[in-house]
Amino acid sequence: MSPASGPGVATWVLDSATRLHDALDRVYRLGVSLPDAPLARFEAATGAMPHTTEAERLVVQRVGQDLIRNALMDYWGGRCAVTGLAIPELLRASHIEPWADCATDAERLDVFNGLLLAPNLDAAFDPGFVTVADDGAVLASTALDAEAGTLLGIAPAMHVARLSPRHRHYLDWHRRHLFRAGPGVGAT
Repeated sequence: MSPASGPGVATWVLDSATRLHDALDRVYRLGVSLPDAPLARFEAATGAMPHTTEAERLVVQRVGQDLIRNALMDYWGGRCAVTGLAIPELLRASHIEPWADCATDAERLDVFNGLLLAPNLDAAFDPGFVTVADDGAVLASTALDAEAGTLLGIAPAMHVARLSPRHRHYLDWHRRHLFRAGPGVGAT
């Protein structure tokens, strides 16, 4: 696929029907996951539910978590955002700003508030042992010693591909509130 452009117009030239199919599939998957589609599906699924008891709130939360997982699977192409692992049963939909800390359902269901991660990275990301810089670099906390980092498979050049500028707000929140920062923190 290569870009071709003219005055004020950008087009993509695809060299085969397979590449066209792949591009259309990607556009469709993004269309059903960005930016408000998960929220609209959540509101439709939970709109008539009462939100008064803990059990009912847990059902609503579960509906939302399933929707955000599906949206993240679409956004990240069914692959870990860092390693490229493509086994859906092993991938974790990880909120950058946790569900409980979000002020609105829109934040909870915003695909830009999530990363699709391999289990080891999710386990390190959720409690703040690793975070992600705005440029996508995976940063390890000094609270995670070198041996633990090695056992978790955290490598110096790890990077999140396909970050959008809309991820930055949530990544900043994660670095300020969850990341176990300390002196000398940087890419592992």
